[in-house]
Amino acid sequence: MGKYRKLGRTSSQRKAMLRSLVTALIVNEKIVTTAARAEEVQKIAEHLITLARKESDNYETVKKTVKVPRKDKDGKRIKEEKDGKKVTVYDEMEKELKVDKPSRLHARRQMLKVLYPVTDVPKEAKGRKRNTRKLDVPAKLFDELAPRFANRDGGYTRIVKIGQRKGDAALMVLLELV
Repeated sequence: MGKYRKLGRTSSQRKAMLRSLVTALIVNEKIVTTAARAEEVQKIAEHLITLARKESDNYETVKKTVKVPRKDKDGKRIKEEKDGKKVTVYDEMEKELKVDKPSRLHARRQMLKVLYPVTDVPKEAKGRKRNTRKLDVPAKLFDELAPRFANRDGGYTRIVKIGQRKGDAALMVLLELV
């Protein structure tokens, strides 16, 4: 018996499918899929959460002065004219930034090898383009999921059987974070 299921796909298709399912599980915290896929996704997801738990508090906070564009009441940048050109006006602010230590940075990059980039698009049509933003999935693992599972040694996911799929009678399950 092999170390993994082939799931009836070529290696590139299988990796892409598993990556998308793991990303969806971490972002939405539950997914519905077949039992065979869920067991493969469970292995990968548990590994990522363990990685996040180990490195969750391995960072330094650093104070830096950063330039932030000045904005008006509508959220648009304020521009003024200099030498015939319109230039954005910037204010300097003190910000506290989290800087990863080398082992946490390595863990973040290991996660990014598995996880796809996620874009969050609002449901309502008004402001859809402006309010679209990229989600930092490794940050969710480090900041939300790692503290939640801090006192738990493995078993971060649960598989609940739902029933058979109508078309081909495949066993469908709900894979969720505990």
